[in-house]
Amino acid sequence: KFAMVAPDVQIDDGKGTILISSEEGETEANNHRKLSDFGIRNGTRLQADDFLQDYTLLINVLHSEDLEKDVEFEVVGDTPEKVGPKPSEPTSKNITNGSDDGVQPSTSTG
Repeated sequence: KFAMVAPDVQIDDGKGTILISSEEGETEANNHRKLSDFGIRNGTRLQADDFLQDYTLLINVLHSEDLEKDVEFEVVGDTPEKVGPKPSEPTSKNITNGSDDGVQPSTSTG
């Protein structure tokens, strides 16, 4: 749903509990577990990162009894329209005296 390529998902509780890892085999034992097995309930926050795309989401889990029949979950809110690598920053810099190291000339009068 979020077009992530290699996501890492952890509970945003300061403990760093990893639910899904982009490292192969690291969290496969979690695949058949329920969110409640991890203490995730209404109001829990998850953080999903996709380092390959430089893409991070904060996900708020909200419980609802009002979903349509056979619908297990619904994504509500702002989802990105296009996901992909961020455009690179412009490379134009002000260059003085052929140097772009940011060092300014001294103004002391010695």
